[in-house]
Amino acid sequence: MIEQAGTYSFAGRTVKRLGYGAMQLAGPGVFGPPRDHDQALAVLRAALDAGVDHIDTSDFYGPHVTNRLIREALAPYPDDLLIVTKIGARRGDDASWLPAFEPDNLARAVEDNLRNLGLTSLPVVNLRLMFDVHGPAEGSLAAPLKALADLQRQGLVEHIGLSNVTPAQFEEARGIAPIVCVQNQYNLAHRADDDFIDTLAAEGVAYVPFFPLGGFSPLQSTALSDVAARLDATPMQVALAWLLRRSPNILLIPGTSSPAHLQENLAAAALSLPEAAVAELDAIGR
Repeated sequence: MIEQAGTYSFAGRTVKRLGYGAMQLAGPGVFGPPRDHDQALAVLRAALDAGVDHIDTSDFYGPHVTNRLIREALAPYPDDLLIVTKIGARRGDDASWLPAFEPDNLARAVEDNLRNLGLTSLPVVNLRLMFDVHGPAEGSLAAPLKALADLQRQGLVEHIGLSNVTPAQFEEARGIAPIVCVQNQYNLAHRADDDFIDTLAAEGVAYVPFFPLGGFSPLQSTALSDVAARLDATPMQVALAWLLRRSPNILLIPGTSSPAHLQENLAAAALSLPEAAVAELDAIGR
């Protein structure tokens, strides 16, 4: 089913454009263990059974929760599975999200990801900038990116991506190391990266929107609901289908802890949006 969403060249591989994000497998607020351990394992296995070959995670989800679940559910990993993780943040005892940019922080984060995933090298590591926890903010990423590039030279990291970044930071990063993806917030209602996505598409760089369905504040729109009703689909399926149509370099990683919701999300690959519906949906972000 998800083959209908197409594929894209990412980190030296060809991956399906509809993947899975593991963040919601952790406890409430992405902190602590899952509510249902067995169901978390079942969701991961169902994703692979459905053809997913791109899973997004981080060792600061939990912390250490989602990676250990991925290893328990899926190791030894299929050769075609691309696991993408991120570093640059840590969790406080109060579940806060804190910067962790220093070279020793980054090295420790890579070691944690390797150990908890059971890997000898990480296929893709996104450097998550934390100049502003709520969104991209300017500031030089040279020091942390050089530290990550050193870990790449050591063979611990294969490819580097960026998360929560501005176009200027992306350009700075390209002068330090090859960048294979950008992971920023983007969805029907949050369209700040429209021009950035087009620039990356022209460069052949993958764009992986986080919170494609709104994240902690799910998308709500009368226009979205109306389009979904006409197409006999859910609003979230329509929102995902719109993203797939938006640009060929967009790779989706919607997350869920529910097997049924997983199947609903993946069914968006088969949803075709009429031009009139696209025009209505485009207007939401304006």
